[in-house]
Amino acid sequence: MESETKNTILIIGGGLIGLSIAYEFARNKFKVEVLSKNRSESAGFVAAGMLATHAEGLEDELLIFGQQSQNLIPEWIKNIEQDSGIDCGLKKCGIVVPFENLKKLKKFKTYKYGKYLNQKNLQKEISGINTNWEHGLLFEQDGQIDNRRRLMRALERACSMHGVKFQEGADVKELILEKNKILGAKVLNATGEIKNIFGEKVILCCGAWSKKVLNNLPIFPVKGQMLSIQGPENSIKRVLFGPNTYLVPRDDGLIVVGATVEDKAEFNQGNTPKGINQLQEGIKSLLPEALNWPQMEHWWGFRPCTPDFKPIIGKTQIVNLYIATGHYRNGVLFSAITSDIMFKLIQEKTLNNIETTFLKKFSFNRF
Repeated sequence: MESETKNTILIIGGGLIGLSIAYEFARNKFKVEVLSKNRSESAGFVAAGMLATHAEGLEDELLIFGQQSQNLIPEWIKNIEQDSGIDCGLKKCGIVVPFENLKKLKKFKTYKYGKYLNQKNLQKEISGINTNWEHGLLFEQDGQIDNRRRLMRALERACSMHGVKFQEGADVKELILEKNKILGAKVLNATGEIKNIFGEKVILCCGAWSKKVLNNLPIFPVKGQMLSIQGPENSIKRVLFGPNTYLVPRDDGLIVVGATVEDKAEFNQGNTPKGINQLQEGIKSLLPEALNWPQMEHWWGFRPCTPDFKPIIGKTQIVNLYIATGHYRNGVLFSAITSDIMFKLIQEKTLNNIETTFLKKFSFNRF
């Protein structure tokens, strides 16, 4: 068994984080197998692709984590694009965060990283923005990736080019343990057969569904709803990040509108009237004229959240089982650094002080 599984990485979860880690190991000549029940349900498809370390108002270790990941992303994306032949739509377009008054603006966690905009300059940056917004911050260092249409597909193709084996429709029923070591997973596959799949190292990164595999994980689903609208060409050039809703412009005039609609969600399927109303109200509060632009598509998904809104990354008490989940709204932003740290950790490579601190702060043991 050990000779058969040597240098094999079994990844449970085929979403953005799972694919990112699979890609990192596969491009470094490891045999990688990805088990995924339904990749189309992953949070990577319901994110707007914002790289919003500063516009999101992250603080403490999450702020540093985001900044470090944003530094890695250009080279990471370049490699993915070269291997896949797909342009991922990475743009440092800047993100505008509007405020009703100066008091709220100056209380914003990342205020010092932004460029102040008065109402006149706010209108210049976002033509047609609701006049209720009198002040704004422009975070020129933030941007976006077209995750749903490009990055996820590029990662899938890049992984395949490096020999990653995918098991789509694989429902993990239980982990196979021997004393304090994991051997693999018992899986109900797409054809209804129960099979055992083995690996030398196993990484759990199935997002909002992680608790179904490892019951003591404090992960719960947070539902997000999205829609896309077709605006006039170059209608907005910056991402507009409001309190409850955000508008992310793509190159083709399409604008992705997103919102988190429930604090804690069950795995209820489909769009809800509450979510659709919230999206409409969000558009109205930010860019009223956009309510008249054609709506192209609605979709939804589940983001993996922890009680402290921080990810769980690193080792478990089981010798060769690792975790990378709970990235909540920042899976796209954190994917580059998560895959980098997981590769170094599992291969026992030297970690710098910042990386060691991340693993301590985001350890499963904090719960």
